Amino acid sequence: MKKFFATFLAVFMMMATSVNAETDASKAESFVKDVTAEGIKDIINANIPQKEKDERFADLFNRALDLDFIGQFVLGRYWRTATPAQRKEFISVYRQLNVSTWSKRFDEFKGKEFIFKGTTPSNSKGQVFVNTIVPMDEGEPAKVAWRVREKNGNYKVVDIVIENVSLAITARNEYSAFIKNNSGNVDALITNLKSKIQ
Repeated sequence: MKKFFATFLAVFMMMATSVNAETDASKAESFVKDVTAEGIKDIINANIPQKEKDERFADLFNRALDLDFIGQFVLGRYWRTATPAQRKEFISVYRQLNVSTWSKRFDEFKGKEFIFKGTTPSNSKGQVFVNTIVPMDEGEPAKVAWRVREKNGNYKVVDIVIENVSLAITARNEYSAFIKNNSGNVDALITNLKSKIQ
């Protein structure tokens, strides 16, 4: 279950250490608390049809994550060489893949909860880590740190670090290797991701 939990949080595909003075750590923590509470109450524990759960999941996913920021990061150096059209399509496909994959498995997290353990500064401007643990059925609780970015007073998740492993960096390494193995072709990655949506 712990391994699956780590994989699941990768949907929220998606950057350690003195906090930027402009970032309010308490607001960042409140933001993550609201996101997780909404997910548990209105999706996981809600007695509604799966279609409605899927719609609620997609809405929460799109509101909670900065997909433009994450997409640019995970595409790595190939973001600079991608055309505007490729960038737009990649973000769109990346979003669809994560929503379609994980909304259907959200119910597997009934009975789980996030226990908040304060915040940790980040050396990235406007960002802070919100620390949580998740008790598992067996073994030690999973340590999950949410990297939250503040911009113009708005807070968004831009990475999740599970047991000291950054999911954003993991995705970037995977995608960069795929593109490199396909002669630097960003379209090849987009096509590959589209096939996974089906």
